Amino acid sequence: MNVCTRHLSYELLTEVGEGSFGKVYKAREVGEKQRLLAVKKFHLSCDTSETGIPPFMIREVALLRKMGHFNHPNIVKLLDASVVPMGSTLDLTLVLEYIDQDLFTYLSKVPAPGLSRECIKDVMLQLLQGLDFLHTNLVLHRDLKPDNILISSRGEIKITDFGLARMHAFNIALTPGVVTLWYRAPEVLLNSTYMSSVDMWSAGCIFAELFLLRPLFKGYTEVQQLQKIFEVIGLPRKEDWPQDSPISYSESWGPKGSCTELLPNLDPDEKDLLSQCLLFSPSGRISAAKALAHPFFGKH
Repeated sequence: MNVCTRHLSYELLTEVGEGSFGKVYKAREVGEKQRLLAVKKFHLSCDTSETGIPPFMIREVALLRKMGHFNHPNIVKLLDASVVPMGSTLDLTLVLEYIDQDLFTYLSKVPAPGLSRECIKDVMLQLLQGLDFLHTNLVLHRDLKPDNILISSRGEIKITDFGLARMHAFNIALTPGVVTLWYRAPEVLLNSTYMSSVDMWSAGCIFAELFLLRPLFKGYTEVQQLQKIFEVIGLPRKEDWPQDSPISYSESWGPKGSCTELLPNLDPDEKDLLSQCLLFSPSGRISAAKALAHPFFGKH
């Protein structure tokens, strides 16, 4: 099927994913370029005069448009967006650059003995460059996980899926139920205030996963997730517990000392960077800019 918008003409090739609001297709641009495209189609059955487009979709389009002006190599590019009212239904289409696979799929195919140190370094470098760009522009991704990181056949890393992203302002009230559980920072699990450091926690979890080839903290409830975190990083001091959290501090949450034996094969620089990403205190957690200057990236 050929589709023409004001900017792009493309042919839908195959369906590659389905979510609660719509489907994602692989497509090919019609014309000279013949680029492969990712087309996200949302079919929203709602009374548009009352509710209109869901806020998360407006945010995703607005943020992708804002990011697109800078053409950053580690942020997925939005090439076109269109909305077509169809009676009581809204058809929203996003056309994005096509990348072969996400990091989750990529890691599931890695043969023994795992990724090379150079490959891990390259993935983290690009991921942190993308995060530094977002945070410099006051954008919190808030749902960073391997599924939302694309990796091309040439090893290019691109952050995608900005449905939960937010522009950050001082003291903004942000939703607690964000970030997939396994990559969720302690302050989010504790319903405390948070900032861009939530993305750095998620990046730390991904860093560990590049070595382990499995998630580091695999809880199935928020309480269990916190317990799994404290089993690894140790129970924080009572004075470090967020004062605005409705959840009380208790010594029964986990052990006092950290248990670094879960990742025994890391060298000192790798261990140091990981521990700085996975600090309990958000204000003490390393920023993307500082992480990029870490000695881990200076070694060859």
